[in-house]
Amino acid sequence: MSSTIPPDAASAYRAIFLSDTPLLDVRAPVEFSRGAFPNAVNIPLMDDAEREQVGLRYKEQGQDAAIRLGTQLVAGPVKARRIQAWAEFARANPQGRLYCFRGGLRSQITQRWLKEEAGIDYPRVPGGYKAMRTFLAEVLRDCAVTPGHLVLGGLTGSGKTEVLHAVDNAIDLEAHANHRGSGFGKRVMPQPAQIDFEHRVAIDVLRKQARGYQAMVLEDESRLIGSNALTPELLRTIQTAPLVWLEVPLPQRIERILREYVVDLRAEFVAAHGAAGDMLFSQRLRDSLTAISRRLGGERYARLMTLMQAALARQLEAGDCESHRAWIEALLQEYYDPLYARHMQEKNQRIVFRGETAAVTEYLREQAARAHGQPLRPA
Repeated sequence: MSSTIPPDAASAYRAIFLSDTPLLDVRAPVEFSRGAFPNAVNIPLMDDAEREQVGLRYKEQGQDAAIRLGTQLVAGPVKARRIQAWAEFARANPQGRLYCFRGGLRSQITQRWLKEEAGIDYPRVPGGYKAMRTFLAEVLRDCAVTPGHLVLGGLTGSGKTEVLHAVDNAIDLEAHANHRGSGFGKRVMPQPAQIDFEHRVAIDVLRKQARGYQAMVLEDESRLIGSNALTPELLRTIQTAPLVWLEVPLPQRIERILREYVVDLRAEFVAAHGAAGDMLFSQRLRDSLTAISRRLGGERYARLMTLMQAALARQLEAGDCESHRAWIEALLQEYYDPLYARHMQEKNQRIVFRGETAAVTEYLREQAARAHGQPLRPA
């Protein structure tokens, strides 16, 4: 597909993301919160209130008046503190770059003040955030429409993530979304903003491409991974690409769910919240079950909640997790497995290989080795 980014600029942005170049983002905090890059730190030229005032002045009286107001707002001790913060970042990250939204006035002012007041000549990113964002969006779009991708599927608890981590050209979408993908998949820490999620995936794609891979292995996902949405092109690829199916016996799936969603999740909550961690962990499990209560039906939801409550009480009182197996097994057999079964007829036509963990891992590695270093084929 054609790109809106000139080749020389695309090459510069690719180098920035592949080398994890430290980035000084001088946009306002509200802009940064809506979307940023993993290697960026926000030290704004103007805070949110100042930016709002300057924006209003620009609409009412034009650019010159807006610049005069901005100069008045960011002056004296305020200006000195911001220059000091920029200088500390620049000295700690001499290989870094700075940018604003379009690589224009705000980054130019920051660059000039750093030079005049701190004696630091710090480079700007041409085009700023908007151009880098466009570049990453095009990377993700072009990757999604490239032929040759494989999709890894399997029932809940099959260990698809473990297989992905054993394959060099795999993209772990759930890791980038900080969510395990199911109704119980919410983690302790919040998910990234939608734009941040897309940036993370695109940068991962860039790294795989730099190692000679064009075709990727993707997990079989629905449109939403928690609150993060797949791009339309990526979703279409996942729904149509050849499918590799992971077959794992039910007892192993129960053990994995127990470990990840009970033992490990409780440990995460305790590590993050201390004494309150157990209460928050218990509430998270109950909330996750409640979130699918309508689809479970009243009787089944009540029965599973009773099992879960009893298991939580025993776990927190005696450290015994065995009782959790009852509700996990029932949830898999009565809810998640039938849910998959309803979609298997259409998926069966796409399956090119099926097997247990070792066989699937070996198959995906072989396919990656065959495709490694091949030139990009047209969509």
